[in-house]
Amino acid sequence: MQFPDPLIRGTLLRRYKRFLADIELEDGAQVTAHCANPGAMLGLKDAGAEVWLSPSRNPKRKLKFSWELIWANGGLVGINTAHPNGIAAEAIEAGEIEPLQGYETLRREVKYGQNSRVDLLLEQPGRPDCYVEIKNVHLMRQTGLAEFPDSVTKRGAKHLVELGDMVAAGHRAVMLYLVQRGDCDRFAIAGDIDPTYAEELHRAMGSGVEAICYDCQIDTTGIQVRKPLQLEL
Repeated sequence: MQFPDPLIRGTLLRRYKRFLADIELEDGAQVTAHCANPGAMLGLKDAGAEVWLSPSRNPKRKLKFSWELIWANGGLVGINTAHPNGIAAEAIEAGEIEPLQGYETLRREVKYGQNSRVDLLLEQPGRPDCYVEIKNVHLMRQTGLAEFPDSVTKRGAKHLVELGDMVAAGHRAVMLYLVQRGDCDRFAIAGDIDPTYAEELHRAMGSGVEAICYDCQIDTTGIQVRKPLQLEL
């Protein structure tokens, strides 16, 4: 995924009301940017951090900027949770996620389960359909260990149940964790933050749901899937 316009560098002043962030630009101007991230953003919202914003191409949009990246732990971290589905879709179509290779078609936001839409549906004649849910990951509390979630996610637990239902119906189901940072080599579930999610994942995997995790190469021009991480589940 390439950013359509050059990103704008600034300094984080504060993140508040979950979806808002005040940023000071390099010229001294202060702007309020959209923060497309409903999570706790632990370790990624400290005042004074270097951040990058994307400008909106919509002249009617109230907030003219979106917060995309933050410099943390010596590298860039993507905080925009609207991107992982597109990043993953690009990588799958390019054959860069080995467990998801070999499918002829990829469709996004297909209805399934209980009033849900699966992030990606992969289809290939002669093979079971593959239902793929994607979760954005950017939490790192221990050096090299990426964790999910960073806050309680009832919706995430619901998706695990629905993936299990797809396996029971004869399909394939995959939980893809996409780490929007490049300084981790392992992945685990933050069970202390959301024990229910941890339990549902173990239950889902026991029923045949697959779990995979990949990190990303990130710079100010774009974000691409890079390599698989070791699972500690």
